[in-house]
Amino acid sequence: MSIWLEQKPLILASQSAARRMLLANAGLSIECIPADIDEREIQQASGLKNPGKIAALLASEKARYVSLETKDRYVVGADQTLALGEQLFSKPVNSAAAVEQIRMLSGQVHELHSAASVVQNGELLFSHVSVARMTMRSLTNDQIVAYVELAGDAVTKSVGAYQLEGVGVNLFDRIDGDHFTILGLPLVPLLGFFRSKNLLAV
Repeated sequence: MSIWLEQKPLILASQSAARRMLLANAGLSIECIPADIDEREIQQASGLKNPGKIAALLASEKARYVSLETKDRYVVGADQTLALGEQLFSKPVNSAAAVEQIRMLSGQVHELHSAASVVQNGELLFSHVSVARMTMRSLTNDQIVAYVELAGDAVTKSVGAYQLEGVGVNLFDRIDGDHFTILGLPLVPLLGFFRSKNLLAV
């Protein structure tokens, strides 16, 4: 049973299985329509360096793109950036890139900035960024290679080359932050916004 009170489902401007799962498990009726935008081009054109602002921009642009094609519907856009100091990371393109990326993160504390935006008819109604601090274990090269082989294709599916809900949890000594933020969606603030608009039954 859905707690979403609109006649038509909430649109998620993404094909992320994790984000869809989070929204569906929270009781919302979901339709996924991925945004066909060039994220790196938008980021470069913006000139932004702050990882939280970059995540917020990309989340909003994804939602806005889909919103303009779906009249009167509520559209959620989401994005996540990973920052090690001033260095930003993207999804590794292959397993070799994942090994190198984890080698750089090994023994360090990095930050995940997860953003969510809600857009309707091209108008930004809500934007929020949450941050989690991730302390990765000091890993040997053999441990990194073994992890990447075990994780398989999953290493290319997320920034950081890990998924905390899977074998990636073994990489960490300490995690400070909201579980939903780590999975890529600041869910509690997002649900609070929908509740403030009387869009949820609970």
